[in-house]
Amino acid sequence: MFVLVIGSLAALASMISFIPQAWRVIKTRRTDELSASMWLISSIGFALWTVYGVALRMWPLIIENAVCLVLASFILMMKLLPQRHVHMVADALDPSVND
Repeated sequence: MFVLVIGSLAALASMISFIPQAWRVIKTRRTDELSASMWLISSIGFALWTVYGVALRMWPLIIENAVCLVLASFILMMKLLPQRHVHMVADALDPSVND
């Protein structure tokens, strides 16, 4: 039971750790300080971990890594998009911020 709790907390922490960066990108509309290669490698890693989880039929591994993949891919997408598209996406997600 203790191991399950530790694993669940680790998965939760991993998933939550991406939210502040994603939210900052939405709020500031800035990605110039982010490393595209880091987010690309992270996205690939989470994709591979998700496939690994599917192969093992381990739902906790699948869910945690799929959520992290979505968040890391979102940040990567925002980094790679032209600035006007970054603003369009961010405005759709948080219209309260005006430039």
